[in-house]
Formats: sequence, structure tokens, C-alpha cells
Amino acid sequence: MANFRTHITVAAAGGMLIAYAGWKGQWWPPSQAVVMIALVTFGGILPDIDADRSHSIRLIFNLLSVPALVLGALLLQPWLTPGALLIACGGIYFCVRYLAGVLFSRFTVHRGIWHSLLAGGLCSLLTTALSFNLLNQPAWLAWSHGAATLVGFLIHLSLDEIYSVDLEGARLKRSFGTALKLGDSRRPISNLLMLIATLTLIPWVPPWSVLGELLHQGSLLWR
Repeated sequence: MANFRTHITVAAAGGMLIAYAGWKGQWWPPSQAVVMIALVTFGGILPDIDADRSHSIRLIFNLLSVPALVLGALLLQPWLTPGALLIACGGIYFCVRYLAGVLFSRFTVHRGIWHSLLAGGLCSLLTTALSFNLLNQPAWLAWSHGAATLVGFLIHLSLDEIYSVDLEGARLKRSFGTALKLGDSRRPISNLLMLIATLTLIPWVPPWSVLGELLHQGSLLWR
């Protein structure tokens, strides 16, 4: 399979290409182009969140600890005194950065449900919903953020499948087919839980008509 450096390098390159195309098409300013690169790159390492003791899982939870801290501060500020808020935010940061990764490793299997199109859809909709509802971004930009995460996710899965082909020996490795798949055929409960989580996000995303228009404009951009 592709290693961490390959995943993050190729995803970053893909993010730059998308960001440049969107900037050239006057979809977003340079500041948003940087956001798009970051989201594609993050999506490019996200499937390895289920890999124990990998560079990806450490980096992912290090990155997630910052927005979790900010979100916790915003939600708890009206209810707590400054001292209590500081303690609570410290606890949130510690839990996300150090404990969440350990628990995630305990209850997930590498190349399982997180290496699937279903997981990519979940992460994409979650990014869209957070951008639209929490960051108050316009509907078209929120969908763009979600699409950027999905593109990075798909780059990761595609690289894993490409590296599962042994060109010198003209054979398929045992890992072939374990990344770019719809779901985890060995764990139906995991599929069901992730599907439920994905469906619960639907009421929180922007209108789907905006996504349709975005895809249409994107197809014109690449002609």
C-alpha cells in the first residue's frame, strides 16, 4: 500500500490543482484556495484514521483537537465561569488529542469500514454540515468544502488500490479490493452504523440543488 508520504504528497498536489482551477474560474479568493488545498490534503490521510500507530492517526487527532477545543469553548462559554471553562477546554483538548486516538484504534480495523466510499460520503457530508451550520459559509462554499474532503478521500483509496497491483510480478496483492469499496462486507454492523450516521447529517446540509449546480459548473470548468 502507499505510505504516508505518498498519500499526503499526492493529495496536496490534487488540492493545489483544484484550488488553482477554482481560483482561475473566480469561484473563490486566494484565502479559500488555501482552505481547499488543506481539505483535500486532510481527506487524503483521513482513511488511515483506523491504522494503529501510524503517522496519519497521530496527525489527524492532533489537527482535530484544535477545532474541537474552539467548538467546546463556544458551546460552553455561556454556561461556565472563566476558570471552569479553561478546565473544560483543557479536558476537551486532552481527550481528543490523546484519548480519542487510542479508543479509535481499539474499536476499528485497518482497511475496514473507514477504507470505503461510505466513509468518504460520511466525511464529506460532515464537512459540509459543519461549514454551513457552524462556520456560516454560503451553501455553494460549504458544498465545495465537502467535495474537497471527498476528493482527498478518493485519492487515498485509489492510491491504495494502485499499490495493490504488482506490475513486476503481473499479479494482484492480497490487499487488492480492500480500499476502494462501497462498505465493509465482513462487518455489516459497521456498515449499518455508518449509514445511520450519514443519514442523520442530511437535514443539516445545504440544499441539494446547490450541489447540482456546483457540479454542473465544475464540469464546464474542466472542458
